Amino acid sequence: MARDHYEVLGVARDADAAEIKRAYRRLARDSHPDANPDDARAEERFKAVSAAYTVLSDPQRRLHYDRFGDDSSPAGAPGDPFGGFGDLFETFFGGGFGTGGRRRGPIPGENLETVVELQFEDAVFGCEREITVHTAVACIECEATGASQGSSAQNCQTCQGVGQVQRVRQSLLGQVVTSTACPTCSGRGETIADPCVSCKGEGRVVEEQTLTVQVRAGVDEGTTLRLTGRGAVGPRGGPTGDLYVHIRVHGHAFLTRHGFDLVHRMEIPVTQAALGVASDYETLDGAETLEIPRGTVTGDVFRFRGRGVPHVEGRGRGDLLIEVVVATPTELDEESEELLRSLAASRGEEVAPPGEGLMSRIWSALS
Repeated sequence: MARDHYEVLGVARDADAAEIKRAYRRLARDSHPDANPDDARAEERFKAVSAAYTVLSDPQRRLHYDRFGDDSSPAGAPGDPFGGFGDLFETFFGGGFGTGGRRRGPIPGENLETVVELQFEDAVFGCEREITVHTAVACIECEATGASQGSSAQNCQTCQGVGQVQRVRQSLLGQVVTSTACPTCSGRGETIADPCVSCKGEGRVVEEQTLTVQVRAGVDEGTTLRLTGRGAVGPRGGPTGDLYVHIRVHGHAFLTRHGFDLVHRMEIPVTQAALGVASDYETLDGAETLEIPRGTVTGDVFRFRGRGVPHVEGRGRGDLLIEVVVATPTELDEESEELLRSLAASRGEEVAPPGEGLMSRIWSALS
């Protein structure tokens, strides 16, 4: 058995049109499937609210329903050929539906933007961040209606509640009719004679709010997170905008990111490159043993699999790549130079005589 439409909207049977409309807007926003992604029954509740409003917002259909308890469109009544979806579009998309005299409806709230700065490791592994934004929230004093206690919004007398005014002008082709937003009510279709003192008729006030943002592992510099419905609330119960969080990532001391791989161009002394070495290497996950084999040359790459950046949209991680750069000693004491000369001699390799470096030869040529 279908539920009573008045019960669905939570209003008395003698509720006026303004009360019914306020109840519908509040319940439609609260029960909309987009606002309740984890609630399987949200769509069912939303449909019931929309169906109830379709009947009770139409004077003829409401009268028929009150008399017979049947919500079908009475004979001769035009009804709503779109099953109430005109008001649905009005509530959630802030624009008129069709050209049959619908008002523009609630104005959506503004989208907001902010920037969150992350340390390199936080971007790799994910984190929670608290952010503070100045945003518009629903006025508690007037319950977002914009009207003071005991009063309510009234149909605009200029546009008769349509939200638009038409102007007729003559042209060579005859009369041309243009429609523009009503200048009296700014296209809302309603005016408030006694506005709320707290919000001055806006139905919202500006406050500083602190929000917790979940940053997924693997985000990169320039990523933008969209938090649906976390922006500014619209005037007089209008839909809420979105919050866009732009990610900025600080650099690492020696790691650079290439996609989901991490790269470290690591200098090692020529002795380790020639003779090999095994040493502890500090990855972002902890210490690992890095083995450099004998005869390593500049450009050799060693890989730690699965020690890179997690994939944002799936399982697995990139790799950590160690690219070796063999460092040539540039300042030698006398003992070290002798050792190198002995090594060169034993290998039959020709080297410059002592004091015959490049700068020394240039100086000799100029003197």
